[in-house]
Amino acid sequence: MVALLGALAGCKSHPLTDYRPLDQAGMWSSSMQDLKKLNVNDAEIEQVVALKRAGVKDEMCVSLVQAAHDHHHPFASAAAAGSLNGAGFNDDQLDSLSGDAVMLRLVGLSDPTVEWILQRRIKGLLTISSAEIGRLKNTGLSEKEIIARIENGMTDAQADAEAFAREKARAHAGTGFVRVRGRRR
Repeated sequence: MVALLGALAGCKSHPLTDYRPLDQAGMWSSSMQDLKKLNVNDAEIEQVVALKRAGVKDEMCVSLVQAAHDHHHPFASAAAAGSLNGAGFNDDQLDSLSGDAVMLRLVGLSDPTVEWILQRRIKGLLTISSAEIGRLKNTGLSEKEIIARIENGMTDAQADAEAFAREKARAHAGTGFVRVRGRRR
């Protein structure tokens, strides 16, 4: 018994994950099997149950979890996806934007900002890519500053140039030579 528990603890799977809440939320068994293949944990199950209660279809739930795992993160964006679903995004739109939505949430943007950015993309308005938004955020720009740049029509090329300049300035911060003037005693 101890050897079996030791072997299971060493696996990367979650053998004790409780999938019953998914069944109670109305998820089809084939979708639950897909989630088992993705090796979801209990926290992710709670997120998927929240999505199901918000009216998101099984396939979309699986796609969102897959997108999070593709970015090497656990799925924790049920609130964002649920608000997008409630804001009128249909499943096809959510499916095409799910990777972006997950990435924007992982970058640390708020739900209203994620929704605003995705609405702009659906309307075909100029919007910086998620990757460039992440780079700008990592260089210290606030959410408000990023929104201002998007509203001012910043392109990916401009965002790339600004991010590069900010990264370069940050890498060289505090490394400049300072001449000390004064007398020696």
